[in-house]
This record gives sequence, structure tokens and C-alpha cells, in this order.
Amino acid sequence: MARSKILLVDDEPKVCELIKAYLIKDGYNVIIAADGKTAIEQAQRHKPDLILLDLNLPELDGLEVCRTIRKQSNVPIIMLTARDEEIDKVVGLEMGADDYVTKPFSPRELAARVNAVLRRYREGLKQGEQIVAGDLRLDPEKHEATYLGQLLSLTAAEFKLLSVLARNPDRVYTRLQLMDSAFGESYEGYERTIDAHIKNIRQKMSKLAPESANPLVTVRGVGYKLEK
Repeated sequence: MARSKILLVDDEPKVCELIKAYLIKDGYNVIIAADGKTAIEQAQRHKPDLILLDLNLPELDGLEVCRTIRKQSNVPIIMLTARDEEIDKVVGLEMGADDYVTKPFSPRELAARVNAVLRRYREGLKQGEQIVAGDLRLDPEKHEATYLGQLLSLTAAEFKLLSVLARNPDRVYTRLQLMDSAFGESYEGYERTIDAHIKNIRQKMSKLAPESANPLVTVRGVGYKLEK
């Protein structure tokens, strides 16, 4: 079985070598890019299974790299950031990142997060039955979603969240319930992550059908639901 490929994007050589050593120990192949432009080229060339992406990069910053990659691929992306401001994390998630880790972090913690994100992504691909809710159809095996017959391009995290909502249309989920159902109780993200992903999904659906009422609804003071 081929080893999973991780693209590590960071301009600090010592950090890269430390992370690389831990990931290789866990059985991954690791490709390193030291700037944003190279990261995009490496992502296109090597088709990694997951990308670890620092936000502070030369050439192109991490947010721009994330935006560019998301136009081409739904590969899981974990942001690495020294910024502790919540707004930076939310912006990254809104651009399509699946998770984030704030520096300083232990390499062991990061390796565990990589394993968890890849496991969630693969589990989503293995669930064979199609999910249909109104004009929305999701095929977990192909990791493909359509809305009103048009392809709906979703990241791994967005697909998981929408799958939870679509399996139980009209049920209202709190943010915490969505986090637990989509990512598991051991997920270490925060509830604002859900808001960012939901906003992304809603915008993508509206772009496909700007004249239609969006079925992804906010229930004020509670959470979210998908209307059938």
C-alpha cells in the first residue's frame, strides 16, 4: 500500500526538519516547500493527500496559497499559524482550510492532528450510501456533491458537515452537536469553526442557484439545519 504524501509548507528549515522526522516515523512521505509559489507548484505536481500550510510565507502568504489550491483540489489542509487571533483562523477556514494548529505546538500533537484529519477524510470516502435531501445529493464514496443537478465543490470538512445535516433534514443542530457528529468528540477545534464552514457551504450553494432560497438555514440562538 502506497504511503500517504504530506506537503509541508513552511519557511523555517528547523521546523520543517523536525515535523518531517515525526511524520516519516508515522509512515508518511513528506514533501517540503519553503514559499507560497513553490507550494502551489508542488501541490499540482505531487497531488499530496494532505497539506500542512503555514500562514506566514514569502512570495505568497498562506491564505492566498489556500485560496489558489481550493480552486483546483479538495485535499485536506491544516493551517499552521503563530497568530493567536481568532479572526485569522476564521479567515483561513472560510478560504477552505479543514483545521488549524497554533504555534508553538509539539510535533507529536501535529502528527496526531494529521492522522485524525486523514482518518476523517477517508472514513467519509468509505461510506457508500448516497444521501439525498431535497435538491441536494451527496455521494460519500466519490466524495461528490450536487445541488440542483450541479456539481457542488466542497472541502473534506464541508462535506462531512453537510452530510450530517443532510442525513437528518429539518433537524436543528447546535454547533457543538455538529462538531461531535461530523468530526468526533475528540476534535480540538472551536465552535466558530462551524460558522466558517457553514458560511462557505451556503455561499457555494447560492452561487449555483442565486435565485433560489438557500436550504441551509440559521436557527437564531440555537444552530443550523438543512431544510428539505
